Amino acid sequence: MKKVITYGTFDLLHYGHINLLRRAKEMGDYLIVALSTDQFNAKKGKKCYFSYEKRKMLLESIRYVDLVIPETCWEQKPEDVKEFKVDVFVMGDDWRGKFDFLSDLCQVVYLPRTPEISTSKIKTDLFSKGE
Repeated sequence: MKKVITYGTFDLLHYGHINLLRRAKEMGDYLIVALSTDQFNAKKGKKCYFSYEKRKMLLESIRYVDLVIPETCWEQKPEDVKEFKVDVFVMGDDWRGKFDFLSDLCQVVYLPRTPEISTSKIKTDLFSKGE
């Protein structure tokens, strides 16, 4: 079984997220999503609309996702790859090069983002329309 892992916050779930998850799942048989916890997001300076538990529930309902685990810190990625026997590490290409250090443990792939959508764009559009 070929295992794939990706990481993210997945707040305000949208079709760009679904595209990433679908393409990640196409790279293997089993997709693990490491979902940033609320505490980790706070350390990153991110505030989510949905709590970790609600974001986890949403991800678990997506047919491409086989397992959701908590992401609690930047440093856990190598351990996750080893613990879950991951073959492919997938991230959006806005992270290109940042995780190449994992290539000794597994294949590292950066997928193109869906260009016209992002959580940041949704938040900006919603706030600008509310005025």
